[in-house]
Amino acid sequence: MRKSLVLLALLALAGSPALAQKKPAPKAPARKAVAASSAAVLKGKSIYTQNCLTCHQADGLGVDGLNPPLAKTDYVLGDKTRLIGVLLNGLKGVDINGEEYHGVMPAQTYLNDQQMADVLTYIRNGFGNKASAVTVAEVKAVRTGAKK
Repeated sequence: MRKSLVLLALLALAGSPALAQKKPAPKAPARKAVAASSAAVLKGKSIYTQNCLTCHQADGLGVDGLNPPLAKTDYVLGDKTRLIGVLLNGLKGVDINGEEYHGVMPAQTYLNDQQMADVLTYIRNGFGNKASAVTVAEVKAVRTGAKK
């Protein structure tokens, strides 16, 4: 009987607010990075194979001194606006991760916004890279800004 009373007393205490575990304050909702969909990555890989592979190679490592690598570089993993701008405006003579590249990349404006988003999403998630997807809206915003 005494054991039952002790057990009941413990159960009553466990339910008391004084012993209840405090819940952490709710966090502000984090801005989620857009995850790369497998469909976008597959489409992007096809676009890469048709338009980028010759210069940047199948492994994304480019050609020393000529065409920059796409694997694990700040240019690819960093600012998406800058990366989109490379497709829209081309690029010539650039220093990437401390190495100079002298090749000329022409603007790829023949690609539509969806194709650009897909190929950049593929590049940002291929070759050992892990980064958020590039959206059509982001490409549109940079393209619109580039026309002004």
